[in-house]
Amino acid sequence: MLTIIAIALLAGAQPATSTDTFIARVQRAKMIEASSTGPAYQKQFWAKTGNPMTDALKACLTSNAPADKSPFTLVADISPDGHPLNVEVRAPTPVAKCLAGQFSAWTFPAPPKLPDTVNYPIEIDVSM
Repeated sequence: MLTIIAIALLAGAQPATSTDTFIARVQRAKMIEASSTGPAYQKQFWAKTGNPMTDALKACLTSNAPADKSPFTLVADISPDGHPLNVEVRAPTPVAKCLAGQFSAWTFPAPPKLPDTVNYPIEIDVSM
């Protein structure tokens, strides 16, 4: 509970409840992305992830035809060894859940260490 309160305070919001934990995670990831270590890690992350993400999204669209192409956000924590944890999507359409499943199986570059947490938060907005 203290972790959730700390994240909410860092994001300048009220303490997270079960209904807005996703939003708090996204806000925290955006804050980290805008921090001094964010741009360098984003460059490494997308250098490795860009093509596989595009391929996975295309496969998810095909396997869920006719696909719901609504925008969605994916949020995850990247462990120190590059493994995604706590992968979640909103809106949880079949395409979004398919992509989250693919994303969960990948390994990413090791993220920079953060002073207040073990895992590195990341968020991805997907629009088609």
